[in-house]
Amino acid sequence: MQCPNTNFFRYNTTLCFCNPGYFYNTTDASCSPFTISGTGAEEFKVGSGVDYSINIPANIFAFDTIKKFTQSQAVFLEATVVLLVSWLLFCFFVRFGKLGDGTTQWFRIRWWISRLDVSFSTRHWLDDQKVVKKRKTELGGAFSIGSWVLFIGLFAALLYQVISMRTIEIHSVIATNAPDLAAFHNDMEFNITTISSMSCSNLKGPGTLVTGNPAFIDSRILPLSTFVNFSCQNTTKGPTITLKCYDCQLFSDSLYISWQFVDLPNVPAAAVGFEFKLTARDRQHTKHMSYVSGSLKNGSTNSAKFVTYRGRDPNILQFNLFPRIYRNKHDLRLIQPLFHDFLPGSSFSDANQLQASLQGSNDGFVNTTFHVNFLSSYIVQVDNQSTLGPVGFLADLGGLYCVCIGIFFYLLVQFEYRFKRFRHEDVVMRSIRSRRKAQERWNKLRKYVSFTWGRGISAFEDGVSVDMPSCNCFPVPKGGPSSAFHQKKQIRMDTISFNNKVSTPSDTVLRDVNYQEEHNGNLKSSSDVDPQVMATDDIPLPPSLEMNGIEISIPEIQKNLENLYEYNMMLREKLVSTRSTIHALTSNSSASSSDQKHQ
Repeated sequence: MQCPNTNFFRYNTTLCFCNPGYFYNTTDASCSPFTISGTGAEEFKVGSGVDYSINIPANIFAFDTIKKFTQSQAVFLEATVVLLVSWLLFCFFVRFGKLGDGTTQWFRIRWWISRLDVSFSTRHWLDDQKVVKKRKTELGGAFSIGSWVLFIGLFAALLYQVISMRTIEIHSVIATNAPDLAAFHNDMEFNITTISSMSCSNLKGPGTLVTGNPAFIDSRILPLSTFVNFSCQNTTKGPTITLKCYDCQLFSDSLYISWQFVDLPNVPAAAVGFEFKLTARDRQHTKHMSYVSGSLKNGSTNSAKFVTYRGRDPNILQFNLFPRIYRNKHDLRLIQPLFHDFLPGSSFSDANQLQASLQGSNDGFVNTTFHVNFLSSYIVQVDNQSTLGPVGFLADLGGLYCVCIGIFFYLLVQFEYRFKRFRHEDVVMRSIRSRRKAQERWNKLRKYVSFTWGRGISAFEDGVSVDMPSCNCFPVPKGGPSSAFHQKKQIRMDTISFNNKVSTPSDTVLRDVNYQEEHNGNLKSSSDVDPQVMATDDIPLPPSLEMNGIEISIPEIQKNLENLYEYNMMLREKLVSTRSTIHALTSNSSASSSDQKHQ
C-alpha cells in the first residue's frame, strides 16, 4: 500500500503499516484511529423487536414536535401554574376599577366575574340565625375559576400518567419443555466486521461447527452447512462475515464457529477492533425483529490504549440467546440475542513489537471465534398488567377535585373572616345593578305613560294651530277634524317629564274668550262667572314617584300606575266641566250680540 503521511512505520525496508490502534483508510489514504462514538452502555444497542409506542402518521400530526413538549407531567403542571397566576392577577387588578353607577366597563367585568361563582355560592360568610342562600360574589367567582383551572391542569397530568403508565410489563420465567422450544421458528443473521485494512482474500474460511462444551462428552463436530450459510463481503472498514440461519432449530446450548485471517503479500493479517450485529425475526410476524449491535476494541470495556490484534490466540466474541414468548402480542415467539463478553486474543500496543511481528512469519494470523450460548432451560414470558382500574381512576379524580376545592375554599374563608368588605360585596353590586335597571324601566314607563295619557290629549298639546271663529264658538283645528285626526304628532320623547305642569285646554280657551269679550265691551265681572270656571285654575300637580329604599318593587310600580290613572281621570273631569262652561259662555255671548243687533 502507499505510505500515508503520519501515524505509520516501515517494515521490511520498503513496506508501510499503521501504528497500533490505527488502520489504513483507503478513502483518503491515511491511517485513522478506530474510535467508538459511545461510552459504556452506549457502545451496544439492544432491541426487543416489540414497540409499545403509539404511531401517529407524520403527514397528519408532527408527532415528534408534539412529543418533544410533552415528555413529562411537568409541562402540564407549568402550564396550569401560568394560567392560574394570570387569572388571579387579572381579578386582582380588575378590583381597582370603580363601580360607578353601574354603566362603566369595570362594573360589567366585575359583575360577570361574580356570575362565575359556581363553586362557593352557598359557602359565603353567614351571620348567626341566617338562612343559607345563594350569594354570588366577585371573590367567589375568582376563586371558583381558579379552582377549576387547577383541577383541569391536574386532571390533564393524571390522564398523561394513566396513558403513559396504564400498564406494566411482567416478565415471568417458566421451565422449558421440548415442544415449547420446537415452536420457535426464527430466521437469524450474524454479521461480524473485522476493522482492518484486510479483505476477504485474507480469510481462511471455516468448515466445521462445534456443539456442546469442548473436551466434554456432549461435544460434537458438524459441518457448518448443516446450521448456517457462510459468506464474506468487503466493506470500507474491513471484511464482514455473515452467518445466516433460516428457520433455526437450536439443538444445543453451546455453538462455536471459528475463522482466521492470514498474511498475504503486502497485506498482513492485523485488526484493530470488531463490529457486530445479530438479528432474529419471527417467520410468522416479520415486522418484529430483535437485535443486538455494538463495537469492540481492546476488550469489552472502553480503554484509551490503542492495540492491534495479531497472533495465534483467538479473539472470542460471546453471545447469549434466550427464547421469549410475548403473550400480549398474540403469543409472539422471538429469540432475543444479547452480547455477553469479549475475550481479546494476541495483540500489540508497541510499534516496535508490532514491527517485529510483521517481519516474522510466526504471528501472521488473526483468529476469531464466535461463541453462542443458547439459554434453553427456561423461557421468558412477557405479558401486560393494568396498573389502574376504573375505581382507582375515579378515586384519584375525586381526590384531585376535593384538593382543588378545599384549597380555594380555605382562602375564601380566610379572606371573608379577616376583611369585612368581602362579606357583603354582592349586596353592593346587586344594589347598583338593581338601581340602574329600575331607572331604565322607570324611564321607559314614563315615556309610555306620557305618550299615552300625557301629551297628545288635545290638539293644543300637539302643536296644531287653532283658528278662533268670530262667533266665539268651540275652537276647531285648522283643516277640519279629519286633517287633525290624520296629522302626525310631533312629540319629543326625551323632553317628557312628569314634574312639568301641563296646561289644560280650559286655560287657553278662557283666555281667548275673555279677550273677545273685552274687545266687544261685554266683559263680565268676576262675580258673574261660574265658580266651576274659577276652579279649573286650581289643578293639582301630578303625583310624585314613591320609592322605599334603593330598590323598587312591583307593588310600588303598580301603586304609582294607579295614582297616575286617578290623576288622569281627575284631569278628564276638569276638562269636561271646562268645556261645558265654555259652551255656556259662548252661547250667552252669541245671544247678547243678537239682541244688540235687533235693537
